[in-house]
Amino acid sequence: MVPDISTGSRTYGLLNYLYGPGRREEHTDPHLVESWMPGLAPDPGRDPAATLKQLTDRLDLPVLALPKNRRPAQHVWHCPVRTAPGDRHLTDAEWAEVARRIVHATGIAEDGDEKACRWVAVRHADDHIHLVATLVREDGRRPRRHQDGIRAQAECRKIEAEFGLQILNAGDRTAAQRPTSAERSKAERAGRTETPRETLRESVRQALAGASDEDEFFRRLAETGLRVDKRIAPSGDTIGYKVALPGDRNRDGEPVWFSGSKLAPDLSLPKIRQRLDAGPIDDEPARDRQPGERGGRPARARRDATHVAERAESALSGDDSEDAAAQLVGVGELLDAVAQTAPASTRKELGEAARAFERATRSHIRAERADNRAIRSAAHGIIRAGNALGRGEDGGATAMLLSTMVLVTIAAVRWHSARGHAQQAAAAQQAAQHLRAAYRTAATVPMNAMREQGRRLPAPVRNRYADTVAATLPDQADHVLREPGWDALAATLDQAERAGHDPAALLKEAIGWRELDTADNVTDVLVWRLRRLGNLPATVPPPRARDGRKAPPTEARAVRPAPSAPPSHAAQLDPRMRSPRR
Repeated sequence: MVPDISTGSRTYGLLNYLYGPGRREEHTDPHLVESWMPGLAPDPGRDPAATLKQLTDRLDLPVLALPKNRRPAQHVWHCPVRTAPGDRHLTDAEWAEVARRIVHATGIAEDGDEKACRWVAVRHADDHIHLVATLVREDGRRPRRHQDGIRAQAECRKIEAEFGLQILNAGDRTAAQRPTSAERSKAERAGRTETPRETLRESVRQALAGASDEDEFFRRLAETGLRVDKRIAPSGDTIGYKVALPGDRNRDGEPVWFSGSKLAPDLSLPKIRQRLDAGPIDDEPARDRQPGERGGRPARARRDATHVAERAESALSGDDSEDAAAQLVGVGELLDAVAQTAPASTRKELGEAARAFERATRSHIRAERADNRAIRSAAHGIIRAGNALGRGEDGGATAMLLSTMVLVTIAAVRWHSARGHAQQAAAAQQAAQHLRAAYRTAATVPMNAMREQGRRLPAPVRNRYADTVAATLPDQADHVLREPGWDALAATLDQAERAGHDPAALLKEAIGWRELDTADNVTDVLVWRLRRLGNLPATVPPPRARDGRKAPPTEARAVRPAPSAPPSHAAQLDPRMRSPRR
């Protein structure tokens, strides 16, 4: 059950909409279900003799009784209350109880207060009502409605439990401000799929992703084509900013401006400076370059980001809440950077993932002293490297990064859930779902090529790698050898051995880096970890025979079952125990 409080200045205009047909003829049987005094509130929906003007005059009477200079400019209080999709339809009597409880909880009309504000509850659909009140009490005073939105949300949680409805996540006042109903209506009339507020929020967030300093942030904003207006102090210093969407104007023909703080709590200029002042961003992330490393700049930037994202995942599993909160902000920037530079095949899902995760980056846990320069540098590197192709090394490196980002968002879900951050945990979970979809698309070509290469390996070689997996990962070996990605894992171990690595040692390192319990596909995670740790290409060359021998036919795909006798104690590595970093 979702309440959405706003204020306005025209009682008649709001009632005219509520009792009207709606913008798409969606309103049916508009009528009152409850009011401040049923015998005094006329109902134009059910009483043929009642008019909207009569109802307006009754509601506005305490306002009009005040001298004009004492009347509040925004005297109309509006609160739609909607049940969640899938909930049962409440009766009029149940909606009447909901209305009475919410006006009581918000301070509009407390039980037993004969001098409270006048209000009505209008129903014109099965799943919601509209509460309308005028913000002058019968005694001429203003109602005490401090934090009425929070109090309405809290009351709705109680109503949900008592009425057997879906219990939605409680808010904590760290969410971005939602578009008003007027903004949504204006966007619909203009044929936009989202409101200017939402478009501007995403644009500002993307301009900030990986920005090295304030100048770069404002330069990126200008490059998006937005209207940008800085607030300059007499000293010449910038003390604020606001943005507007080109073509978005009010009734006076002026641009509709939004300051950063109106878009999201962390997009005000002081908050942005706090993020930028945490330390300079490295132009090149700290990772040793290997001679002959393959791939262009987008692929290298994604490999660097994979390494840094793994460290962020570790921070989210640690005990330092401030560091974890800082890493979440960095993960949000990294997702924004990847979404902006993604190939067309994954751009939509990654954009949705970034939008969802934005909510997971904000909570009441502050991160002023924590250092997230590494992950912000990774985002900066991805932006600088430019757009990635959906094929070749770029495509493989993108899949490598997305495989890790799925685990990072799952770690974020656990971190928020452990601290009671319900909305943030739900947002991270939603981001994980979009990332999974993007990963499946990005990984299709490189994983299929690796699987084909693995199937061509000689049976003795495949069996040897099966024994390596059984010795290194005894509890999950049977599952791994049955996964579709086993052939790709065998190909990766073979490629690592050709590159001079010890396959067993490299596999132990990949398993020991982080737990695998949250992985949807263990073999996929291991493939990408092995390729990153072993500095192997993210794609494979065309299949060829091993050591000059002809590759066996596809009938040789079967692998020898894992040995029934347990491996030696030294080889039994708990996958949840992290090995020392190398």
